[in-house]
Amino acid sequence: MMSGQSMAMSVPAMNQNGSAPACEHLHGLVPVTPQSDYCADCRAHSGRWRSLRACMSCGWVACSDDSPGRHAKAHYQETDHPLTRGLEPGTPRRWCYVHQRLV
Repeated sequence: MMSGQSMAMSVPAMNQNGSAPACEHLHGLVPVTPQSDYCADCRAHSGRWRSLRACMSCGWVACSDDSPGRHAKAHYQETDHPLTRGLEPGTPRRWCYVHQRLV
């Protein structure tokens, strides 16, 4: 390192996720309306879900990773749509499958 050069330039910016860098997948998203209030895959196969997630790219609704079908994760694997949000009232959770963390 050159004299007078700061190491601070390589430190990621702080945000609401603590010391984790901001999730770039949030940039450029436009609001989408959830397509349903149930997991279509679970419903088609008489499955049950614990909680629901809406894809923030297209509005597809699927069961969460703590549900037996894990259909939200399957949607990500099929489409590469990285972000979901919780559908339950008062659940502001957003999950990024690429970063494997809340954003």
